[in-house]
Amino acid sequence: MDCPYTQSQDDVRRLEAGEYPVMWNSGFMDKASRKPSPSTSDPLDRSSPQEPAAPVLLASVMHVADAIHEVRTRVATAFGFTPTIVAYPGYGGTTWVRVLARVVLTNKRTATSDRMRGWRAFTSVPVPNSEVEVEIEGVVHSVRADAGGLVDVVVDASLEPGWHKVFLRSQVAAPAEARVLIVAPETTFGIVSDIDDTVMVTALPRPLLALWNTLVLSERARTPTPGMAVLLDRIVDKHPEAPILYLSTGPWNVAPALARFLARNLYPEGVLLLTDWGPTRQRWFRSGQEHKRNNLERLAQQFPNIQWLLVGDDGQHDPEIYAHFARSHAAQTAAIAIRELSTGEALLAGRRQHGEGPGLAQGGVPRFSAPDGAGLAEHLRKHGLL
Repeated sequence: MDCPYTQSQDDVRRLEAGEYPVMWNSGFMDKASRKPSPSTSDPLDRSSPQEPAAPVLLASVMHVADAIHEVRTRVATAFGFTPTIVAYPGYGGTTWVRVLARVVLTNKRTATSDRMRGWRAFTSVPVPNSEVEVEIEGVVHSVRADAGGLVDVVVDASLEPGWHKVFLRSQVAAPAEARVLIVAPETTFGIVSDIDDTVMVTALPRPLLALWNTLVLSERARTPTPGMAVLLDRIVDKHPEAPILYLSTGPWNVAPALARFLARNLYPEGVLLLTDWGPTRQRWFRSGQEHKRNNLERLAQQFPNIQWLLVGDDGQHDPEIYAHFARSHAAQTAAIAIRELSTGEALLAGRRQHGEGPGLAQGGVPRFSAPDGAGLAEHLRKHGLL
């Protein structure tokens, strides 16, 4: 007699086809997958889908950041802060303009003061997703600020080379005026310069010193790098059509203070390309290196006929960022000029980049270094750039 537990071939076929539920460790298996059925009551069940911990934690942080922003907005409004458009210098070609501005809640008297200490610049509260009108030569463009209140847009225009005025308006803020530099189509030379430890001594990577310089110290007390203002002025004098862009990882909050510092120390007028600090919806920290690489790539695409003189220092990542650009865009790189930090500055900076050495090429591009503007000027003169 057959054993009562013996399965027929038909039973086996049906079992394999998933037509029968099967006992498995005192739990039923799914018919289709023949895996233990998920149970919401079992906290140890590994089959239930789980979100990665890091994105979930980042989302939680952003929820907290949104809540803090809402509280800051209420407090700023209670203290009489008003929506304000803070306009920054922009640049462009004869048929387009890159417009830069921020919409923030701020104390107007504080925002226009040229004696305020750094921390006051961080009391402003961004007004996210604001609608802004940009007027250029009577033509109005409707644009929108991002979640951080930043307006960074490219609009069509028809302008002659040189500096022009752009007007920005919003229903929630008073009008503002910005200057934009229009680069002539025949221009073949331009300058990109770092700020921290290149034109201004800051030793930024040292956290406590960075906070002191950024939040406490007035720009009047900051120290210009020896010889750099004269160097850049001489370069612009030899290449009067050359645009100059100050590319930094500093936050937009300090843009007015940086502009005053540059003007007070007789640096050539140019365009600031800064960034924002803090987490985003996609990542914990904003990458300063990525910010610089993206803007250099953008300049290469916007001005394909310009060769850029890249000026930086060896205290952070400038040598490797500039070397990467030179390898990718050798025909658009005139030279790489690196200011060498002193031993004390390098110690404060926490690191020193070691490039290929003065006179050696990066992707066929000359690279040289010196401790100050005078030394860099001598190298530029030897290469026919000064």
